Amino acid sequence: MLIAVESKVKRAGFIAMQAVDSVCHEAVNDFVARHLNAQQEVHTDGLAALNIIDNTQQHEARVTPSELVDEWLPWVHIAIGNLKAFLLGTFHGVSGKYLHEYLSEFCYRFNRRKMEKEIPNRRLNLAIIHAPVHSY
Repeated sequence: MLIAVESKVKRAGFIAMQAVDSVCHEAVNDFVARHLNAQQEVHTDGLAALNIIDNTQQHEARVTPSELVDEWLPWVHIAIGNLKAFLLGTFHGVSGKYLHEYLSEFCYRFNRRKMEKEIPNRRLNLAIIHAPVHSY
């Protein structure tokens, strides 16, 4: 699984997750192209397959001892813990067949967690601009 978490000062920003068969250059390159802005600052662990990120991002990789991982990748492990809690608390049996859908739902909810107050107005705007449906 590949995970990207935007690091704000004291909180996590947007999050992206993708289930992959293996963490290889091709999968990482696809993930980066889909979810990261060009030349974005990216911190990763020292996994060799992640070195391809150097081609498009301001990438810094570091092999980090477990006691310091929260300093280097502060929100990644929290996001993984939140994902586990979401899956265990919401679903009674998660299979790899639908893992992509579970991850998409988690990311959708997480990325909109601060927008709750905006939802009614957004729905109203959508209803106003939607073309009427005619039945014949």
